[in-house]
Amino acid sequence: MSYLLGIDVGTTGTKTILIDTEGKLISGSTVEYPLSTPHPNWAEQEPADWWQATVESVRKVLKQSDINAEAIVGVGLSGQMHSSVFLDQHNEVLRPAILWCDTRTKQQCQWIVKKIGVEGLRKYVSNFAFEGFTAPKIIWLRENEPETYAQVKTVILPKDYIRFRLTGELATEVSDAAGTLLFDVKNRSWSAQMLQQLQIPSFWLPDVYESTDVCGRITKGAAQLTGLKVGTPVVGGGADNTCGAVGSGIVKPGRVLSSIGTSGVIFAHTDTVKVDPQMRVHSFCHSVPHKWYLMGVVLSAGGSFRWFRDTIGGLEAKTEELSGIDSYDILTREAEGIKPGSEGLLFLPYLMGERTPHRDAQAKGVWFGITSRHRRGHLVRSVLEGITFAMRDSMEIIRGLGVEVKEIRATGGGARSRLWCQLQADIYGAPVVTVNTSREGPAFGAALMAGVGTGVWTDLVEATDQTVDVTATTQPIDQNVETYNQLYPIYQSLYPLLKEKFAEVSALMK
Repeated sequence: MSYLLGIDVGTTGTKTILIDTEGKLISGSTVEYPLSTPHPNWAEQEPADWWQATVESVRKVLKQSDINAEAIVGVGLSGQMHSSVFLDQHNEVLRPAILWCDTRTKQQCQWIVKKIGVEGLRKYVSNFAFEGFTAPKIIWLRENEPETYAQVKTVILPKDYIRFRLTGELATEVSDAAGTLLFDVKNRSWSAQMLQQLQIPSFWLPDVYESTDVCGRITKGAAQLTGLKVGTPVVGGGADNTCGAVGSGIVKPGRVLSSIGTSGVIFAHTDTVKVDPQMRVHSFCHSVPHKWYLMGVVLSAGGSFRWFRDTIGGLEAKTEELSGIDSYDILTREAEGIKPGSEGLLFLPYLMGERTPHRDAQAKGVWFGITSRHRRGHLVRSVLEGITFAMRDSMEIIRGLGVEVKEIRATGGGARSRLWCQLQADIYGAPVVTVNTSREGPAFGAALMAGVGTGVWTDLVEATDQTVDVTATTQPIDQNVETYNQLYPIYQSLYPLLKEKFAEVSALMK
């Protein structure tokens, strides 16, 4: 039997899993590391912590599985998107990595939009300039840490730093490169026009591969540290969102991923590149070779439910602490007794501002329509409905670009609850399914890419057909669909009415 290793360099920790060629999980390990916030809106990590966590998690997986490293035929990498690692001429790290969730670059994004123009962004890189992307981080470094900037010779992304430590190769792949704002998504190559206009040297950026290409092999030094075999192939891998989508079988037209964690993601496979004229959703390169995807992001999806639990559901949190009964399950059961639509109570989940479709960091959370009839169960259900309405905003944009939505595959918190699966089916108006691999996350997709790159499967369609199984299907209920279709336009109307007031409140709080 042959085996595949998947490594995901996340924001809270690095997760390594070992699977066999039938997709069965053999062992897994997660090693956590700190996140530094030295100033408001800053988020940084030490790449050395990622490497140490990778070494520890790989060694733990090998020890737990009792599998000979000789039997591991390939390694796949996944990682947090956008986060920037700056290396000097000796490939040494110059400063802590600036993460995807760091928002210090507002002024740099405004400069990029003014310099390139909205039409230029759409033409060159197919995406709007967001604070989380890599390009504004490079410009921030140039403007604020010129001595460090003068020493930069390479800029890479988190998983690609781990590739360098494992193989000695400086390389990236299309799905992660697409999130830098320096990549020509349509042509799957670095954008010469963008680099020239932003005055970023093209030689700072590594060669780009497809996600299933082998672009390095385990070195002797890495083998001694991790326990892996010298020469084991390492494939390109992918950004965490694409690896998570591949691991859920989002590799064919008609399939859409609805992933609800702290944030929420709607991810739709496309065979051809599609760009929203208003750039409300992202257009990125898929890890399926020569395919693309559209993605919308809700900044506070599961995060809104967690806020509710922590602030209003304190008793449930205490019950979980004492009894082990999941506090979210308790709250969800309370919401099950409320009719769809929460008797007209609507919730805007903009607790951290919003990305899709509003691109508004000043947006705020709102309950609208509270009456004396409403009880706590209504509040719970309205939060779940509001999060799902916000996800539908992305779904409707994607549908409007001509993408057919036949089946929605739910992962994360939205897949754990029978009620939330039904809410999604009713609000999206499409079947919602869960799959057997959703708990393994992006590391599973990375392992499948390693299998394709080393010849275990011919392509990712075959790989997922053989390893990803539907475990449950939730069909929309016609009456509920009608109710939500009546409420959704009202939900949509609230943000435009409140936008200026959100800005006024933000100004008062400074």
